[in-house]
Amino acid sequence: MKIIVCVKQVPGSSNVQVDPVTGVLKRDGVQSKMNPYDLYGIELGLSLAEKYNGEVKTITMGPPQAKNVIIESICMGAKGGTVISDRKFAGADVLATAYTISQGIKKCGDFDIIICGKQTTDGDTAQVGAEVSEFLGIPNVANVISVEEITGDKVYLTASLDDKVVRMSVKMPCLISVDGDINSPRLPSYKVKQTLKDDIVEFISFENFDDQNPDNYGLSGSATQVERIFPPEKNNEKHTVEGDAKQQADELYGLIRDCKLI
Repeated sequence: MKIIVCVKQVPGSSNVQVDPVTGVLKRDGVQSKMNPYDLYGIELGLSLAEKYNGEVKTITMGPPQAKNVIIESICMGAKGGTVISDRKFAGADVLATAYTISQGIKKCGDFDIIICGKQTTDGDTAQVGAEVSEFLGIPNVANVISVEEITGDKVYLTASLDDKVVRMSVKMPCLISVDGDINSPRLPSYKVKQTLKDDIVEFISFENFDDQNPDNYGLSGSATQVERIFPPEKNNEKHTVEGDAKQQADELYGLIRDCKLI
């Protein structure tokens, strides 16, 4: 069984600046980490590989330094990983990102299951997994909370919907997106990291893709564009209300009335 887990490097802090021209996050010089939801995806992939004699590889899209999340996944137990990296991919929206990842997966060879985290902590769209499956022409199940069994060419799993929990089967190859309640991710091995070779991570770029139309990638391939994005304004102003209960209530009522909230 061949399993591919999609991972992403995200900012390690919420204090991230936004490019006022392109509307995308400024990632240069910002401390990064593995997207938390992807850790659950890696753990599921490794558990299935151990149970069904499979192999896990990871794939990510980003700048060259995104190889750090691939290395982390290998230290957790993955057999290898690929970074999709090219300046032509910069500024991609959800659609262009999903298309780029689907093209990268095609270059990785055959697979049985693709696993994605529920969403990323920088974009929070929770759409990339489903769109990747559409570009690959395979079935997709979101919000997976458990995988019970794999028999023949079918995966039997449980997914959590808004108002119900559904048990179903899906035919492989398929893509599933997992929620944070599915497992407890293992820690990466420091010993494994010490033995890794420099070429353990594979890099592929635009020139490796079958689709050589640059209009399908990056800002050119994005169907949507952010008009304006900005960090929330911080207001540290505070007012302390003192006195007994009646005095506090009267003053609080006056403040609310002055703010025209009532």
